[in-house]
Order: sequence, then structure tokens, then C-alpha cells
Amino acid sequence: MDDVTTDLGAYLRARRDRLRPEDHGFETGRGRRVRGLRRQEVAQLAGISADYYLRLEQGKDRRPSAQVLASLARTFGLDADGREHLFRLAGQVGPRPHPPVSPGAGTDGGPEAVRGPSVDLASMLSSWSTIPAYVVDRHHDLVAVNDLGRMLLPARCEPGSNVLEEVVRRAARETDERHRAAWERTVADMTAALRFHADPGEPRLDELVGILSQRSQTFRRVWADHEARPLREGWAPVEVEPFGSVTFRWQTLAVSGGEHFLSSFSGPPGSAAAAAVEYLRARHQVEVRLREDAILDAWRSVPSWSGETESSNVSVP
Repeated sequence: MDDVTTDLGAYLRARRDRLRPEDHGFETGRGRRVRGLRRQEVAQLAGISADYYLRLEQGKDRRPSAQVLASLARTFGLDADGREHLFRLAGQVGPRPHPPVSPGAGTDGGPEAVRGPSVDLASMLSSWSTIPAYVVDRHHDLVAVNDLGRMLLPARCEPGSNVLEEVVRRAARETDERHRAAWERTVADMTAALRFHADPGEPRLDELVGILSQRSQTFRRVWADHEARPLREGWAPVEVEPFGSVTFRWQTLAVSGGEHFLSSFSGPPGSAAAAAVEYLRARHQVEVRLREDAILDAWRSVPSWSGETESSNVSVP
């Protein structure tokens, strides 16, 4: 049984568990031993046979029709993102095109396997000097980040690292309960996006699920519930010294054919987030100037080549 079919059955079971019998006219009582609806009840609501629905959950039917999927989506009350995820799991959406891996990159699916468009993305980000921004792939592996974005990301985030792993570490270190809750919401949102964008059975996905399941209770809960939705926009707290915790508005856009995702951080004019971005820009300009001055001082300390040539001028017979 392939991973996609297995994931479809697990997704259907997870959605069935969320439905409340009383909301759909079914009786509740001691005789009910399931958390949500029974299989035959879902089949009745969807207008399909109970045996056929059982085969879907067991992964024995690999290609349900679009009509059946649409009926199940209505039964489960899925939104547009949930419907897209259901259709993808059932093979009704074609596989995503994978751009070629850059020469010399890793081939085992790990974060070092940087794909072709990353060079262009890095060039694009380097020209963005007014807002923090970074780009990840479908597994939240960091592909590129601009200078201001590097100042906002957790300390160990560099291209090749996994942003979700670093956010999990940051959430675990947080001692303030309010801030920790905000970090855990970020973990939940990024976990749902991982489920939505990644393809079942990919080695990199399996590796991440194994690592993050051991480190984060929030990840385990969201992953087990089969939450699947993309990141689009929201608000998130970020520690910016000397401001402390600052709430930024973030936006995420799909780029490079849906293989990569660009996130930017900003704030309304006059907000603490806008002031923090201006502070980061000024600090970055100072750091650049200090580096330039250090390079200039080092260059000035080197004896001139012309002086060395004159002092060591030897006639050759």
C-alpha cells in the first residue's frame, strides 16, 4: 500500500473523529463507542455505501472519483484548503514538479539539497533592504534569508537549517507562559503547513516527523490530527533587543512554482513592529560600516607593493 493511499485513510479517520453525532441528527449514548461518527453514518451523509467508505479508510480503494471526494468534503465541512488536501491525497491533483537539484548538492532529500531556483531567490532577497524576509522549501528548510531576516530568525537559523526545528527549540526555552503559548501556536501553524505542502513518503518528511515528534507535544498533536493548511498571513511575537517581545505581521507567498515560500515581517506605521524594523535597519547599516572600516584599516596596514618593489630592486645579470 503506497504512502498516499495510507495517508488518505488516516485523514478520513481523523476528520470522522471530529464530527459530533448530535450535529448530524444521530443519537448519542452509552452504546456509542467511537469518538465521532461511525463509518456507516459518514457513508450515509455522503451518499455512498458503508462498504465502499470502509475500503477508502482501509486504503483498499486507491482512486475515488471526484464526485465521491466532493461529497466527503461537504460531509466533513472542509474549507477550500482542506478540500484541496483531500483531493491531493486521493491522487486527483497531479504531483508537483520538482526543479532540478543544483550540481554538487546533496541527493538524499536533506536540507543541503538546495534546488536550482534558490540562487535567484537569494539574489532577490539580498536586494530587499527595508523588510525582514526569508525563503523556505516545502519542509521549512531555510533556502535564503536577507540581512534583516537573519536578525529576526532564531539564533541557529542559517540556510540549510530547518526553521520549524528552530521554532520548536525556541518554544521549549520560553519561560513566559503568554509568549510560550504564542510560540506553540506558531509551531502548530507551521506543522499544518508541513502536512499541506509536503508529499507523503518523502525521506526528508519522514526524517522531520521523527525528529519533531520526539521534541514537541504540539507537533505530535497537530500531526496526529492531520491538520493541513498553508501559511498565508498572521501575527507573531518576535524577541527584538532592546524592545523585548514585538508582535509582527507576517505574510507568506508561494514562489518558484510552489516549491518555495517567501515570508516577510512588517508592522503598521507607528507600531512597535515598524519601529523595530527601522532599528534593525539602522543597526545593520552600522554593522556594515564597521566591517567596511575594519577592511579599510586592514588594507592600510599592509605595506605598499610599490615600496616593497623599490626596496628589493635587484639587478639581474
